[in-house]
Amino acid sequence: MPTLRIFWAILGLTLLTDAPVRAAPPVDFQKDVQPILSEFCVACHGIDAKHRKANLRLDDGAAVLKGGESGEPTLVPGHPEKSELYLRITSKEEEKVMPPRSEKKTLSPAQLQILKQWIVEGAKYEKHWAFTTPKKSPLPGGETGSPIDAFVRARLLTEKLRPSPPANSAALCRRIYLDLIGLPPSPAELTAFEKEGLNATIEKLLQSERYGEKWARHWLDLARYSDTNGYEKDMPRDMWKWRDWVIESLNTDMPYDKFIIEQVAGDLLPNATQQQLIATGFLRNSMINEEGAIVPEQFRMVEMFDRIDCIGKAVLGMSTQCAQCHTHKFDPITHHDYYGLMAFLNNTYEAQSWVYTADQLKQIEEIRKKIQMAESRIRQQRRQWESELNKWSQEVSSRFTDWKPLEAIELGSISGLNHPTQEADKSLLMKGHPSDDVFLIASPKLDGVTGLQFEVLTHRDLPHNGPGRSSQGTWNLRELEVFIKKPDGTNWEKQKLANASADYSAADNKPADGKNASGSVGYIIDGREDTTWNSDRGQGLRNQPSVAVVQFEKPLQFPEGTQMKVAWRMGAMIGCARISITNAGTPKAPAIDQAAILALHKPVAKRTTGDTDVIFTAWRKSQPDLKAINEEIAGLYKSLPAAPTSILHLAERETENQRVTHLLNRGEWDQPREVVTPITPEALHSFPADAPRNRLGFARWLADSRSPLTARVAVNQTWQAIFGTGLVETSEDFGTRAPIPEYRDLLDWLAVDFMEHNWSRKHLIRTILSSATYQQSSALTPLLMEKDPRNRLLARGPRFRADAEVVRDIALTASGLLTNKLGGPSVIPPVPKNVLDYNYTYPGYWNPATGPERYRRSVYMFRKRSMPDPVLSNFDGPNGDFSCARRIRSNTPLAALTGLNEPIFVEAAQAMALRVLKEGGTNDATRIDHAFLLCTSRKPTPEEKAEVERLIQHQRQRLAEGWLNPREILTGDSAKLPSLPEKVTPQDAAAWTLVSRVLLNLDETISKN
Repeated sequence: MPTLRIFWAILGLTLLTDAPVRAAPPVDFQKDVQPILSEFCVACHGIDAKHRKANLRLDDGAAVLKGGESGEPTLVPGHPEKSELYLRITSKEEEKVMPPRSEKKTLSPAQLQILKQWIVEGAKYEKHWAFTTPKKSPLPGGETGSPIDAFVRARLLTEKLRPSPPANSAALCRRIYLDLIGLPPSPAELTAFEKEGLNATIEKLLQSERYGEKWARHWLDLARYSDTNGYEKDMPRDMWKWRDWVIESLNTDMPYDKFIIEQVAGDLLPNATQQQLIATGFLRNSMINEEGAIVPEQFRMVEMFDRIDCIGKAVLGMSTQCAQCHTHKFDPITHHDYYGLMAFLNNTYEAQSWVYTADQLKQIEEIRKKIQMAESRIRQQRRQWESELNKWSQEVSSRFTDWKPLEAIELGSISGLNHPTQEADKSLLMKGHPSDDVFLIASPKLDGVTGLQFEVLTHRDLPHNGPGRSSQGTWNLRELEVFIKKPDGTNWEKQKLANASADYSAADNKPADGKNASGSVGYIIDGREDTTWNSDRGQGLRNQPSVAVVQFEKPLQFPEGTQMKVAWRMGAMIGCARISITNAGTPKAPAIDQAAILALHKPVAKRTTGDTDVIFTAWRKSQPDLKAINEEIAGLYKSLPAAPTSILHLAERETENQRVTHLLNRGEWDQPREVVTPITPEALHSFPADAPRNRLGFARWLADSRSPLTARVAVNQTWQAIFGTGLVETSEDFGTRAPIPEYRDLLDWLAVDFMEHNWSRKHLIRTILSSATYQQSSALTPLLMEKDPRNRLLARGPRFRADAEVVRDIALTASGLLTNKLGGPSVIPPVPKNVLDYNYTYPGYWNPATGPERYRRSVYMFRKRSMPDPVLSNFDGPNGDFSCARRIRSNTPLAALTGLNEPIFVEAAQAMALRVLKEGGTNDATRIDHAFLLCTSRKPTPEEKAEVERLIQHQRQRLAEGWLNPREILTGDSAKLPSLPEKVTPQDAAAWTLVSRVLLNLDETISKN
């Protein structure tokens, strides 16, 4: 026998040797060669000229043929033995081998063979597929049906695999409901699916308000949405109106290109609406640092870096952050390109504005019209009003005092918490951590200075333009002090102030105890800390400049080099101020709104419509015979409605006040280099010829149909949400380091089709859900487990654990607790007390919702960055610190414990038990069927049913023996019982609560399939 075995072995070897050798398939540059070059070569020999070794590029075909410092071609097509690249990577010499041994990177024999074959075949380079315009390739086999099925079937055929059979009706119905609205179907909806069919159900759900709630969640991840600012203080912010804008945009199927344009530059569109202003909250979702003693500009730049990262992940699918400190090592984004992109976004204010309801907007419009009509009556009654206004303006201007703004040599706060900055117009901008005291030190000429002017100014970086830092933009000033230090002195000498005057002071408000009086400007020099100057003009008028003027008891006469220190203490902090001095005799603030004074200081040709309006207002208020109309107008302003909320948004800086962008050395905010103008990367599509070089032009460039990335990235994000993984696995990075997608042609076909159908996401989703590929069974066979365990070839339907929000919403739906209500303020969920106590700044506002609001959909949950909700975080929900393009699914004991013990799941189990007892019939068998249907959308198998019956009996026995208190199980309180269905005992309800707890935590319950 051994001899016979040897004979057959020799014969087999002979036959193999004599068999014809099958030629290796041609090398695919993008799939086979480019990943090798990116991994081993491009970091040192790529686009980054500053750090390029030997001046040799290996990422560009033309550059390779030119060679490096030697001037000799690095590649000789067809001849690996003459190609320096191949000779270096195969060299045995320490000094020549590439990559150098110090890099600890060695090419495998297979990789060496690929490069050799590529050179033999001509060493042809191709532009990275994702940076080329997508095209619709003909469907494989000439098919005319679903493009998805055509591409998938053709690929499976080459892999010798068959598609899986269709999913059963119940599984498919559940899959469609979870994918379209993020909620499982009810028993009634399962029945309706059988009658209506798949296509009708898809159309019905696409029109549901719940659709936008489900699909908004994916964009909120990308946009790093949160209800708090982050960092140490992590204070609340108003952003929920932007979240609701996203939901509404998705429900109305706003074209995706418009969706992008409005979020990047909606405020710059002609006649921008309130909704388009809200849309720009997208980029304002960055974290805001309010820590003490921060330098505001440093963290403004951190926000800018975050915005570029967000645009990169959400729209372009590129790792833009890699170019923040240096030119990207792998992708065609230079260091200069990065700051060219930033220049589009850098010329903005960090604005905050009120958001009104639709009814309030109508009311405001009506009131504005009434005000205009009242002012029109003035113009009709006084035919010479223009000449009167001009004469009044000239008279007021002729009395202007010559004020010289102080130029600071030092700015700060005694507390050290705030670091003001002096702007070009000599105003002081006080951003960052609030402080109740600020000071300025200057060294002005003091040769008879008689008075000091303290202007409180508006600024677009402040809430509602300020001038204050409060949530309404209001402020109050407690005390103003001036000190002098002579050139040879060491001590500051306080100067006496007198005769305070202001353009406006609110009526005095003096409590009976005499403390905390407010109103008159005189309070700022009364030497008391419990009195304040209040210049709040009331609803609709409060966000405007004010001015106070104080006289020195004696003119200041001091030698050159004398320093002046002005210090002021505040209640609600002032956000912007300017301090000036004068030598004029007895200076006094005109009894005219400071807004009009500032407008009158401008040349007539440079006055805006707003300037003209405030000058007219000041004039009419100065005319005694117009008292009745002025009182009428004042009453109209008082009737303006108060907005229910506000929004952080972008606002473009004025032409005369544009911000210059610099390239930052190593990405450091305080190391500016050359000025950079707005540009886009050359490797991508060109900038639209007719677009302005501003944020609106940038938005149009992003949403251009010529973009090689935008549509692909959007399609991939949608595919990822449905199948669990995108056609491009790294949905945040389509660059040269990303894995080549298995179905690149399919991705491109869908991207082009997406644009051809007006960038409609509903059309795209309909296309995917209508395919047989989507409708396959998700059962995993041994063959598929071996050949394609991650389902990259799509030989079966999607199966994965639902996202965190869907897990919670499934439990609330099955229990009957879910409250379906569209939009509104975020709802504070219950969290354990030890989680609340962990906060650096305790959130005193954290009062968990009660009643129906407690059971709103998860998309409406209040999200606190420094305190991620345990339910969401343990199921891998991001906290909003940065843009998240794909969630990583974990499988940990924490998730299991969350589903069993977190209050919302306990309450869901309690409610589900009562629901099953009410709806599920009168015996355990029918109740088990109903409970299983609520949780998994199917009835149990006989084995499953028997297991649940054993569980019920076991729990009833424990309750009967006194091991468990039914009241505690049902309500969490040993003294309380809920209202029970007729003929249901507390023990029965408690047993079903424990069973419901198990069913709600089945893998099948919390998974899509």
